[in-house]
Amino acid sequence: MRKILYLFPLLLLSSFVFSQNTQTIRGQIADKENKMALPAVVTLYRDSGLVTGASADVNGNYKMVNIPVGRYTMRIQFLGYNSTSISNLIVISGKESIINIELEESILTKEEVVIVGTNRERTINDFGTGSGRQFSVEETNRYAGSRGDPARMASNFAGVQGSNDSRNDIVVRGNSPSGVLWRFEGVDIPNPNHFAIEGTTGGPVSILNGKVLSNSDFFTGAFPAEYGNGVAAAFDLRMRSGNNEKVEFTGQFGFLGTEICAEGPISKSKGSSFLVSYRYSTLKLFDAMKIPIGTGAVPNYQDAAFKLNFPMKKGGTLAVFGIGGLSKIDIVVSDYTEYSDELYGIDNRNQYFKTGMGVAGITYLKSLNEKTYFRAVIAGSSRFSSSHHDLVWRDANFKLDSITPKMGYNNKESKIAANFFFTHKFGPKSSIKFGMTNDYFINDLKDSIHSEITNQFQNRQDYHGTSFLMQPYVQWKYKQSQRLTYNLGVHGQYFTLNGSTSIEPRAGLNFNVNEKQTLNFGLGLHSQMLPAYVYYMHLPSNSAPYVLHNKNVGFMKSAHSILGYDIVAAKNMHIKVETYYQYLYNVPVEKKSSTFSVLNQGSGFSRFFPDTLVNEGTGYNVGAEITVEKYFSKQFFFMATASVFDAKYKGSDGVLRNSDFNTHYAVNVLGAREFKLGSKQTLEAGLKFTMAGKRYYTPIDTAASRLENDEVTIDSLRNTKTFSTAYVRLDARIVWKLNTKSFTHEIGLDLVNVLNRKNILSLTYSPNQRVPNASPVIEQYQLGFLPLFYYKLDF
Repeated sequence: MRKILYLFPLLLLSSFVFSQNTQTIRGQIADKENKMALPAVVTLYRDSGLVTGASADVNGNYKMVNIPVGRYTMRIQFLGYNSTSISNLIVISGKESIINIELEESILTKEEVVIVGTNRERTINDFGTGSGRQFSVEETNRYAGSRGDPARMASNFAGVQGSNDSRNDIVVRGNSPSGVLWRFEGVDIPNPNHFAIEGTTGGPVSILNGKVLSNSDFFTGAFPAEYGNGVAAAFDLRMRSGNNEKVEFTGQFGFLGTEICAEGPISKSKGSSFLVSYRYSTLKLFDAMKIPIGTGAVPNYQDAAFKLNFPMKKGGTLAVFGIGGLSKIDIVVSDYTEYSDELYGIDNRNQYFKTGMGVAGITYLKSLNEKTYFRAVIAGSSRFSSSHHDLVWRDANFKLDSITPKMGYNNKESKIAANFFFTHKFGPKSSIKFGMTNDYFINDLKDSIHSEITNQFQNRQDYHGTSFLMQPYVQWKYKQSQRLTYNLGVHGQYFTLNGSTSIEPRAGLNFNVNEKQTLNFGLGLHSQMLPAYVYYMHLPSNSAPYVLHNKNVGFMKSAHSILGYDIVAAKNMHIKVETYYQYLYNVPVEKKSSTFSVLNQGSGFSRFFPDTLVNEGTGYNVGAEITVEKYFSKQFFFMATASVFDAKYKGSDGVLRNSDFNTHYAVNVLGAREFKLGSKQTLEAGLKFTMAGKRYYTPIDTAASRLENDEVTIDSLRNTKTFSTAYVRLDARIVWKLNTKSFTHEIGLDLVNVLNRKNILSLTYSPNQRVPNASPVIEQYQLGFLPLFYYKLDF
């Protein structure tokens, strides 16, 4: 009866025929925990006015047709469940809008359901408490300077900042970027970036393509018990399924790549679908066509992704997915006959570098009954990186004298993952989730370097072997009332290589003070293993047998605590404040007295080769963050975030120092305004301002560097100096969109560092062969002004 009352006014609207470009909105509605289909009611609004609606069938499928292009708000209701709304749903003529929704059961009686105000960025993972938010593909494209990259998009959030304009490494609350966990379709994956260095989680260009991603989660602290082997943050990325009723295409040409994406039904009657994308380096295409691009070092990369989705006869879904990429760059400075301001690299060495990664797997998910949901995934992954450097020697007239080898490595890691979990719903108040993550590693590593002092090559790695990482977990959610929710859990971790173990309790509380205000509190213990190559290195040597001096180093650990407050300040605005403290211990540092700590590693293009490590280091991160965000309404949005923090560590020398990532503060202010140019066109203009504190650095020992012909720093002065200026950057973005009957055209221009400000990145040792008496220590700068153009076509 209530459903009929909901639909009555909609039936009056459904006969209205629009004379403009239209499209279909459809999807499926399910219970958030057991994934059972819900025959809910969907209503669609535009500018606060009711447009149309639909009722889902017994399988949870709903469909609304002939919807004019534009922005909408969609509301979903079902008796006994908390209703939810989706704002800024963009309908374009070139693609159907497929929106799948999960509803949370109310703990109140059906006659007493009260909707409590919630943050629209609440994580998809229902066991998350604070320090996390959901992000959408639209967000990755909306923010100026984000370049369609999830990591760069996340750097706009409070407590998160980039460490290098030329890479997408992110620093979360002062932690090393290496502490970030990447999860894709339920599998922990290798670094998903082109030109990735071992031990890092970022790179210059992301392999992840936003066109194949669904809404995903990003956690910055005290994350749920199912996430392990990460101490800084967790990205939990999900692929969307392809359109199972209609074939659709997307083509895009731009500075960062030329790509195509296709999706459609495999069998309409069975509801199966495919989704596939491919991208190739546009700069390499220009190079092949002999179009000059200002450098001889042309980045060559390509990546692809796919998902095949098969609904099963007796319920459940089987999906096959994959993602991967290859990259290569040769920086051959010996070819130059005169000095050139090269776009990449150091002018005294040739560098040859290539990397690759890939993940492919099968997932099976099924609602076993009205209370229990099961999901399993089996996947294989592989990553490799190889490089060699040659020193280039010239005379005073820049004439090539000789080329001598300096270093080389060839490293590969393969992994087989078998993960599963069950979610059981005891009732509307209580549910439990338990499962296990299992990773079997196969490593093959070779590395050697030439010493200028001994004039010999020394082997640093020569290893082939296997290891196993097991991570069981259990988490329980209890709703004491409609306003108060507890999340309790425990995560376990065991590494067979050296017997390292960790038992990690997690706890969270979420209290809705009233319809507009929410408090959250979280505690958690987290641990992480070292990058694999550190376990399998040995001290430089010329002869076997080699001793793996770091094989027995245990997990680094971090205890997180968070306290947050969120208030809905206006209809489309919220303010969030969060404080945190993280104590890091069992941190690997060198056994001999030194300033080394793994807390300073994990960014840039360099690996680290420490002496014997022991788990005796410590550190802490403490800070406060604020977010003021106005969601997109009345044709504009803005977000301002600010963080103040302190990140300190102790090496084996026992001295408390600033970490490499301690800039003390970071500020982001961004927004955009959309202008309607008639019924078919829109123009969006956005800006982003970023500011961060001065970076610390360590002075270079020029005498020792000359002897090694490589950079050597003064260890006792680690992070005692700061660069002269703070980091400041202004980005802009302009996007024009045209909807025709069957096509959507989009032209975008991202203007990175509009003011062309010279932000200092680091100091480096690079002797000037043109001016031998000049200082060999030079300042390396972040990116200057960089315009990024693209054209996209959906049809």
